[in-house]
Amino acid sequence: YHEGTWGVSHTRVPTESRPGHVALIAGFYEDVSAVAKGWKENPVEFDSVFNESRHTWCWGSPDILPMFAKGASGDHVYTYTYPAEEEDFASTDASKLDTWVFTQVKSFFQSAKSNSSLKASLLEDKNIFFLHLLGIDTNGHAHRPMSQEYLDNIGLVDSGVAETVALIEDFFGYDGRTAYVFTSDHGMTNWGSHGAGHPSETLTPLVVWGAGVNHAQRVTEPQPYTDGYLQDWKLEHIRRNDVSQADIAPLMASLIGVPIPVNSVGLLPLSYLNNTDRFKAESMYTNAFQVLEQFKVKMTQKKESTLSFLFTPFQFFLGCSVVLGFVGWTSYVVLVILKTHTNLNVPLCMCVAVVITVFLLIQRSPITYYIYCLLPVPVWYSVVSFFHRAVLTVGLAVLSLWPFLSGLYGKTKVTASSDRGSCCHNTPGKMLHVAVCAYVPSLTHSSLQQKQGLPLLNQIISWTTLASSMLVPLLSSTRLFHRLLSIFLSLTATYLLLSTGSEALFPPVLSWLMFVWINIEQEAVLFQTLSAIDFSANIDITKMRQMKLDDIRRSYFFVFFIITAFFGTGNIASINSFDPASVYCFLTVFNPFIMGGLMMWKVNFPSTIFFSLFPITELFACVSRKGNLFLIVLVISDLMALHFFFLVQDHGSWLDIGTSISHYVIVMSMTIFLMLLSVVTHILTSRRLYLWKKPKMHFP
Repeated sequence: YHEGTWGVSHTRVPTESRPGHVALIAGFYEDVSAVAKGWKENPVEFDSVFNESRHTWCWGSPDILPMFAKGASGDHVYTYTYPAEEEDFASTDASKLDTWVFTQVKSFFQSAKSNSSLKASLLEDKNIFFLHLLGIDTNGHAHRPMSQEYLDNIGLVDSGVAETVALIEDFFGYDGRTAYVFTSDHGMTNWGSHGAGHPSETLTPLVVWGAGVNHAQRVTEPQPYTDGYLQDWKLEHIRRNDVSQADIAPLMASLIGVPIPVNSVGLLPLSYLNNTDRFKAESMYTNAFQVLEQFKVKMTQKKESTLSFLFTPFQFFLGCSVVLGFVGWTSYVVLVILKTHTNLNVPLCMCVAVVITVFLLIQRSPITYYIYCLLPVPVWYSVVSFFHRAVLTVGLAVLSLWPFLSGLYGKTKVTASSDRGSCCHNTPGKMLHVAVCAYVPSLTHSSLQQKQGLPLLNQIISWTTLASSMLVPLLSSTRLFHRLLSIFLSLTATYLLLSTGSEALFPPVLSWLMFVWINIEQEAVLFQTLSAIDFSANIDITKMRQMKLDDIRRSYFFVFFIITAFFGTGNIASINSFDPASVYCFLTVFNPFIMGGLMMWKVNFPSTIFFSLFPITELFACVSRKGNLFLIVLVISDLMALHFFFLVQDHGSWLDIGTSISHYVIVMSMTIFLMLLSVVTHILTSRRLYLWKKPKMHFP
């Protein structure tokens, strides 16, 4: 370490492989929308150090290398990847991925000695060799950092890097013209996940040595860092030079003598360069000038496609469209609740739509602008001049006192306990299935620890359970306790397969809390016993009534439980923090779409169980299942979404930006989600399938 310069690279959320590599190689922080393409495609093509080089040879993962070759001009970026199936978290030895890279590099240089054209290309300047070492990451996920497998993999990489450096120096005759940059795209937590903003995920080592790099600078005074790395790595006496991850791209461009990627926002870290002051000054000027030119080009493009009197640096126009959409939709739902009707005519709205369309055509707006701006038109077509703003000033703390203040607490302490045993007569098989699903994760974990891979039987059980989870409840009786217990056991079986610890206790606790709430609502309206309710029964329309203040309370409770179901298990955060352990019972080969889909099912499970109870509250309230209570829920959800829309920010750290966007997207999508979930749970609760001819039943 006396021959180079070291420091800590500060990454940004999301600390995932693709965003990290884009920052390293291209010098900018890619938009998080790339996750919609599984971190594999380029939402927007970008320049990179690879593209600016004369030649670049890459070895490693098929998930990372192709994106830099795809975005390069010409055919000077060459990639060599192993099959995607090799990225198996249940592999007996994930370090073989790194061994493959080192072996391929060694073979490459050996073949170059007898290949004159390849050798001639290698002897040119401005070349890059990129080694992507995925084995440590895979072992970290599968066995956790500090495991013996992880530590052995570090030793393999250390020796592999040393051998590769010696190989390169020998090939070029120790000419002193090669620079080396060793760093990581992200870190990892002690439990083997990454993607969030913990320091163990955002702080990664950076070591640079070779041609054009400063030698280590000894220091005697204490250095201003409190994260403990100086002491842990025993480098207190060597000057530490921290950088932002995007700064590494300009550094590499400067070391090999190529232009900084045009989209780079990184700042050239001068402390790593061993060159003249004039060179450093010119490089910094070029760096700053390039960032300024990016701003000017983007500003010009925006001005050319926007009417001058409406031009603003930010998207105020789109913001207004989003707000109008929410306000219009919320107003429409309120009007449906109040049984009012529209008196605006279609021609007026058609004229408005035409004006908006022409306006967008003049500005050459992208297709997404038409969606944002035209969506409010049909919504506002259904809205009259009346607008009702509901102000929620009663908090959950006050609502929690309601059972005590209303005198219902004493009545419901022992209610609904006498006639529920009968519903368990047909559940032993389901209980056994749940017990098997509770044991499968333990068996899978044991098999992976012994490096025996994912047992085929466990995988079959897992996928079969998932596929049947929405069908099994339809085979049970539609009586309340029969159907709810069937839904709970069926969905819990799949949830257990996706759980990694005490989180499996959350659904039973939440379900019991919701059940208590239903009992209290039963007493509040002096309704029939719960066991007598049949989900498939038709509601007597003669008993329908107008809305009451109690219905708002029920809707508010409903929204609270839905939010609790979303966030109670912490699964929203776990989606952003990549930890494949939750899906090991289903698959171990890396597949972001399937893994993400399974995690989304896990997040939605508590909400599905709770939504199954909502028709009961509508029965208590004597309102239509397609009517007012659900519409109140939509109003509350829309107001929450509009509130979070104004909290979205595009400045600060990635963690701040990502958190604000996540909250907005979750609450905004809750409206659509609730509408879809209401359809699913209505089928789950009120429909029944018969495998054979309907038998005669003495007990429904």
